[in-house]
This record gives sequence, C-alpha cells and structure tokens, in this order.
Amino acid sequence: MKKYNLEIACFNPESAVIAQKNGANRVELCNEMSKGGTSPSMETIIATREELTIALNVMIRPRGGNFVYSDAEYEQMKQEIKAYKKLNVDGFVFGILNKDNSVNVVRNKELVALAKPLPCTFHRAFDVVTDVYNSLETVIDCGFKTILTSGQEPNVVEGISVLEELAKKAGNRIVIMPGGGVRSSNVGMLKEKMNTTYYHSSAITDGTETADGKEVKALVLGLK
Repeated sequence: MKKYNLEIACFNPESAVIAQKNGANRVELCNEMSKGGTSPSMETIIATREELTIALNVMIRPRGGNFVYSDAEYEQMKQEIKAYKKLNVDGFVFGILNKDNSVNVVRNKELVALAKPLPCTFHRAFDVVTDVYNSLETVIDCGFKTILTSGQEPNVVEGISVLEELAKKAGNRIVIMPGGGVRSSNVGMLKEKMNTTYYHSSAITDGTETADGKEVKALVLGLK
C-alpha cells in the first residue's frame, strides 16, 4: 500500500517542532517567508536539527526574486551546500534558471553533484520555467529526486490539471510534490487526482510565520 508523506515548510525552529509533533514526515527549512524562502542560517539549522528526529531538508537560495543568479550568488550556493552538509541535514532544495527561464543544466548538475549523496528537490522555480513538460525531463536529467510545484499557477487547485499530467509523465522517475496553497481542505483531492508520495504545505493559518499544529494534524489525516 502506498505511503503518503507530508513536508512542512518551516521558517523557524518552533514550526519544525510543531510539524514533527503533529505527524509531518519532513521539514523544509527556510528563512524569509515574505520572499518565498531563502537559505536559513547555520545557527537556525543547528537549532532545528537538535529538535528533530524526522527528515530535515534545507533551502539553498541566496535571495528572493527571480531564479537567475550571478556568479557570486552561485558561489554562495555552492559554499552553503558544502557547509550545511556537515550539519546532518537530509537534503537540499534549490533551482537555477537561465535568463530565458529555461533550466540551467550545468549549474544545477554541479550543485546536485556537490550535494551527493543527499537528495535534491527542484523548488518552485519550476513554476516559471518555459515548456513545462520538456523542463520535467531536464530536471530529471539533472539528477533531482523531487519537484516542488503548484502546476505553474498561483496555487495547486488552479494548477491541478498540470500537476496531474506531470505526475503521469514523471512515473517513478521523480516525485512531483504539490506545494502552494496545499491545505487540509484540498489535500484529499490532490491525493486522489495525483496519487504522488509527498505533499508540501506551510500549514500557516493565521498570518504569522509559524505552523498551526491543528492544520498539520488535519493534513496528516487527509493523507491517511
């Protein structure tokens, strides 16, 4: 029987503890929610790792805005992966595009190689790529294990038809993880239509930057 897993995007160690306590399977740790998530500090990673027994993935993103990075920003990403690997994390989350919004194969492959043996998730940079289905093949070729996407729409409900098609085309080659507006009210529908193994939510319900334990619990129930 297929196991359905929940990843919670956390912007502080407190959220990570709430996620774990209420049944989440993995945490995606980031900084700066207002910018869509950036790399957390080493201090935050260490503090979070100490509290968690579940998997901890870390975002590698030098700034908010687009996903086209300067040489200096790219160098920062490489250094962060090298440093964070030593902190007992379980995976990395990033995505680099070219100026035309195609996937930057060379740089993504280099970071995936640097992260090994830890798995990498291609994050919501995927929601602005050109030619979504060709880009799926490119991301697989780069060696990523997961794609986090809302189906190129503002949220997963609007992007459901693209998400369904991505999940079909991906098969067992890569996990298509819906994220962006995933809530306990729609996670059952997503599971039914996509039948993928991982679902991503911040579980934030009150405008703060901290996960709501009740919502995490309800999401877990929705995936049972």
